Amino acid sequence: MSREQEHRIPAVVAVEATTVTPRVDPDLVVHGARGTHGSSPFALVRVGCDDGSVGYGEISATPLWSGEDGVTAVHFVRGLLREALVGQPLAPVAALASRMDRALAGNPFTKAGVEMALWDALGRSSGLPVAALLGGPFRDAVPVKLSLSGDEEAIDVAHAAAVARGFGAFKLKVGFDPAYDARRMAHARRLVGDGAFLGMDANGGWSRGDAARAIELCAPARPAFVEQPLAADDLDGLRDLRGRGLPLLVDESVFSLGDLARVVRADAADAVAVYVGKSGGLGRAVAQAGLAAAFGLETIIGSNMEGDLGAAAQLHVACAIERLSETIPSDIAGPLYYAERYAREPVAIDGRTARLPGGPGLGVIPSAELEATFR
Repeated sequence: MSREQEHRIPAVVAVEATTVTPRVDPDLVVHGARGTHGSSPFALVRVGCDDGSVGYGEISATPLWSGEDGVTAVHFVRGLLREALVGQPLAPVAALASRMDRALAGNPFTKAGVEMALWDALGRSSGLPVAALLGGPFRDAVPVKLSLSGDEEAIDVAHAAAVARGFGAFKLKVGFDPAYDARRMAHARRLVGDGAFLGMDANGGWSRGDAARAIELCAPARPAFVEQPLAADDLDGLRDLRGRGLPLLVDESVFSLGDLARVVRADAADAVAVYVGKSGGLGRAVAQAGLAAAFGLETIIGSNMEGDLGAAAQLHVACAIERLSETIPSDIAGPLYYAERYAREPVAIDGRTARLPGGPGLGVIPSAELEATFR
């Protein structure tokens, strides 16, 4: 083989999609201020290259949370995005992400799933894990937590299911009436124990007045942080809530680098939850974490209850980030919300930590049954 052949960048020759909807464990259904996450349809992506390498990606197609669904995702993958990518060199992936942006406005979760598959294919073609292609890895395991939600009875059920899976760190979904939230936080604290990690996530559900009141009422339960207490665009209100003795984490406020820059300018957060889906891809998620670190914000990896491919992508991003929060566990636990897994070798999550899959690419392959449904 000549040197030119040895270093030739493969070209994308196929972009395909299929769908899967794993059953959510009824004990772990998430009830938050934005609604109930009781079902998780996914669109899966497969990218093929002319050197025989194949990559896989996952699109979270839950309209309530991602704003995108499986019908639109598959339509765009098999249409506009396929047309934008087929025939193009596989690297640099950032150039392919730009081509997708020119072909399709918005839809960050859909484009993130395709970009995930491109990184996976590049990793498998080069023999490298995606975390290495992204500049890491700086670690091979990430501390994780799980969400508790609902009334006191539902919290009891979810906690028992979580403990059975090994979890010892949690956040409680709040964002309702402050007195109700405070009562549930007190209950959750008694349940998890004095020494357990317990934060609270309002999903933007409180008004400014309710947020201030709820933080005061919940203080005896010693929450470790408050996540997105106000609406995504209320940066002035978020800034005013800081300094109340509780780290403030933003989630829904940040989709893009521009969003993060506005949060930084407004001095509206102590930490940010970075998503592969919200960011529009792995490369952009790593870039967001770098910007956050440059301005002194902590970074965790947020979740949309990903399946195994999405969780693998979260892990590769988390391990490629130099400064991942050491005080707030990340939310890389999505596969454990489900009663079934779709991967041939599921991501290793023991409840305390999630571990970076081995091998090249993302290290996860869909089941043989799903493999047969891509087109």
